[in-house]
This record gives sequence, structure tokens and C-alpha cells, in this order.
Amino acid sequence: MNGFFDIPSDLQNSWPGLIGLHLREALLPVLAGLVLALPLAQLCVRFRWLYPPVLGVTTVLYAIPSLAFFVVLIDYTGQTELTVMTPLAVYSLVVLVPAIVDGVRSVPQETLAAATAMGFGPVRRYAQVQLPIAVPAIVAGLRVAVVSSISLVSVGALIGNQGALGNLLAAAQKYDRPELAANSVITTALLAIACDAALVGLRALLTPWMPRGTRTRRPAVVAE
Repeated sequence: MNGFFDIPSDLQNSWPGLIGLHLREALLPVLAGLVLALPLAQLCVRFRWLYPPVLGVTTVLYAIPSLAFFVVLIDYTGQTELTVMTPLAVYSLVVLVPAIVDGVRSVPQETLAAATAMGFGPVRRYAQVQLPIAVPAIVAGLRVAVVSSISLVSVGALIGNQGALGNLLAAAQKYDRPELAANSVITTALLAIACDAALVGLRALLTPWMPRGTRTRRPAVVAE
């Protein structure tokens, strides 16, 4: 363990600093993706013909390798965090949009009819009835998106040390210090596990009506 937490000075961050940077670069894109996915999913629910092309576009964008995304963006955003976070926000849509659409569509028609009879308009019905009931499906999508984003942040090490904990992988090779690579892999894995556990706790908090032990199927997404 000697040197495990001894971070090279050229990374301009301590170990806790790299963790904070990694979380910022991983979670902000997912949050941005969620903000975009919520209205987009509602449009897909309301206009069913819109769902297949939206899903097709998000799938095609997800298939673009992150390095190719970086090459395109770097001329406009430079070697910055934004260059790393933009593709991650786009990638999150391929998980979040279907999760929200499936969750919202699972709301019983009787519930929607009751909300309409109480005077709920489309926006209020979506925000106060459909989304709360769809929380388990939404959180399942968030779990996949967050874990995927945490793993992909490390690729940013290839564009000017913007990979947070992934920068330790490059440093391990540069300084012939394998313990730095171990630090990167172990810490990234622990962050993913901790964030996943936090989302499970959030789901339990937001859905007190669900029996304990109820499991929601998580969407299957192949990591890049």
C-alpha cells in the first residue's frame, strides 16, 4: 500500500479531490440527461409514433465511441470537463428515455381517469401522478446510467487529464507505479457501488408503499 494515496503533483489534485472531480464529471451529465429525458419521454408517451425514431436516434448516438465524440467536440469545447460530460449526457438518454416511457405507460388507466376527473391537466397529471408511480422504473434506469457514466469518465484521461480517477491510469504508466492503477480501478468500483446503493435507498424513500424486497428489473445496456 506504500504510495497508494501518493498522487503525483502534476495531476493537481489530492485523492479526495480526484474523487470529487470524478463524481462531478459522472453525475452532472446524468442529471442533465434526466432533465432532458423527462419531457422527451412525455412526448413519446403522448405521441406514440415519436417513440421509435427517438429511441433510434439515442441508440445511434450511444453507438458512437466516446473518443470519436471527444474528437468532434474538442474543437468547440477544448480540453475541458465539458468535452467529457457532453457525451455522457447523450449516452444516458438511451437508458433514461425507455425507463421513463415504460414507467409512465405502466400507470393504470383508471388512475389517469381519476386524476383527470379531479381536474388535473396533462402537465400536472404527469408531474403528480404518472412520475411518482413510475419512480421504480426511473430509478432502475438511473442506476444503469450512473454506473455507466462513472466508468466512462476515466476515458477523459486521453484528452488532457480530464479523466479524474482515470488520470491515475496514465500516471501509473508514466511513473511506473502500478499501485496508482490499482487505486483508480478500486476507487472507481467503490464509487459505482456507493452511488448504486444510494439510488436504491432513494427509491425506498420515494416509494414507501412498495413492499420491502421488491425488485425492479434494470435495463440491460452494453458498456462501451
